[in-house]
Amino acid sequence: MKELRMVINVLLVEKKDILLSILCGFIAGITAVALFSASGYLISKAALAPPIYTLMILVASVKLLGIISALSRYGERYFSHRGTFTMLSNLRVSFYEKLEPLAPSIFGRYRSGDLLARIVGDVETLQNFFLRVFYPPIVLLLVFFCTIFFTAFFSFEVALILLIGFLLTTVLVPSYFALRQRKVERKVRESRGVLSTEVTEFLYGFRDLKIYQQLEIKEEQLSKSAATYLQEQERESVHNLFSQATNTFVSLLITVCVLAVGAYLVVNGDLDGIFLAMLIMVSLTVFENTTPMAIFPSHLQDSRQAASRLSSVVRNESEGEALVKQNSFQTDIAPKIEVKNIHFTFPNESRQTLEDVSLTLESGSKTAIVGPSGSGKSTLLQLLLHLYHVDDGAILLNKTPIKDLTDESIWRNTNVVLQANHFFYGTIRDNLRLAKDGLSDREMQETLEKVDLEHFALDDQVLEKGDNLSGGEKQRLAIARAMLKNALLWLLDEPTSSIDALTEAKIYQHIFEEAKNDTVVLVSHRLTGLEKMDQIIVMDHGKVIESGTFESLMERKGYFYEMKKIEQSVFFGQ
Repeated sequence: MKELRMVINVLLVEKKDILLSILCGFIAGITAVALFSASGYLISKAALAPPIYTLMILVASVKLLGIISALSRYGERYFSHRGTFTMLSNLRVSFYEKLEPLAPSIFGRYRSGDLLARIVGDVETLQNFFLRVFYPPIVLLLVFFCTIFFTAFFSFEVALILLIGFLLTTVLVPSYFALRQRKVERKVRESRGVLSTEVTEFLYGFRDLKIYQQLEIKEEQLSKSAATYLQEQERESVHNLFSQATNTFVSLLITVCVLAVGAYLVVNGDLDGIFLAMLIMVSLTVFENTTPMAIFPSHLQDSRQAASRLSSVVRNESEGEALVKQNSFQTDIAPKIEVKNIHFTFPNESRQTLEDVSLTLESGSKTAIVGPSGSGKSTLLQLLLHLYHVDDGAILLNKTPIKDLTDESIWRNTNVVLQANHFFYGTIRDNLRLAKDGLSDREMQETLEKVDLEHFALDDQVLEKGDNLSGGEKQRLAIARAMLKNALLWLLDEPTSSIDALTEAKIYQHIFEEAKNDTVVLVSHRLTGLEKMDQIIVMDHGKVIESGTFESLMERKGYFYEMKKIEQSVFFGQ
């Protein structure tokens, strides 16, 4: 039950609904047994032509028990479902609270489709935990023991048969099918995760699949995944139905045994014949409550696997979030950044992305990080944002280890432009307001002019992911958002790669005017305009191979010098 500990902790918040569900369920079950036992006794008694008042009392008792059973059954359904819906709500909140700090790096460990299947499908699966797993066995146990205790007053032998039947239908038969169920359930969840991943990739990559004429191949893969999922679901359904049929057969077999033993006792004079019909009705009724136990193993295993898949997503929270961080990154001056011998490898990869990287960025300095594609420049920037955790070494902001600072405080005090920037469905105003609260329309319009987007009105529509914007417009809008934030640390990753040279020069002029006293870190493939930088870091294959000012690197005639000569020959024919 270790996998279900998180679910149980969330469930126990609703103690009132749990207790009311158990109480109403017990009353409904025991009154149903009493109702049918009274009916059996009434039939036998009526055959002996008793006084009319005796029959009137029995009939009234049957009606009263029927009313109580119906009301308590309604109460059980009401409180159990209310507790379930509240549990699911609390579970989603609890899961998202644990997931949120991991969100920037979690896609390195999970494909988006699989993650979606866990968040949606597995949480929905856990709705059966309370309704089918948690409280029904408790109710069944109470009802059965009270029934066996009642039956023992009339026949010890029949009570013993009911006890044996209880063990068979609630313990032995379900346990047997539970062992077989694990393999079936695992395959269903795995195939569902594969299908969700395939569907997500198909929808996101539909345009590229059409362009490269690979749509039919992907559709075939998707159809195979769907067919596999349906096949596994069918196997699961057949297994569950066979389990229910077996349990029903065993319960009916127990009732036949009660009839045979009861008849034998009546013949021998050990049991009054008037009670035989009552005992048979008791057996038929009490074993109706064991029917849900046939699918109990399925729901238990399903809940365990769902809880395990959810907990595995947030289990790695200990990577850097296990300790409660109390330090907040706040500064009135531009921060100093120190990177000391860091090593980093992306999740599920063996190749080191960064190896023994060390550098110092003084307060208020302007630093460019350059190098060929795949050299680790963008990764270093993501580590400065603490989107990932270093394997070894340390990163310090104003002499405080970044691992001791809250992520929110780092992001709140940083102007960030990444290679891929997200834009929400709405207006230009809505997307600019993400920078900070309290922005006026005038501030936003002036910033748009600085990035050469004055042709946009603040009420202009932005489609999902900015699909109606060009690549250059997306970058300029992201830069405008960073300018409006006006923090003291700038982390810019290829911010103008899709912008023409004239507009780029204009934008950089505005950036460096606003960041005159700030710390700026610029990742760039382009080597033009770096003469203004205080420091240039040259990286290759995850290592820092050169560093210095533009003049010193050119005089050294090393890697940077060769890169600059190649760029000049390509773009300027020199």
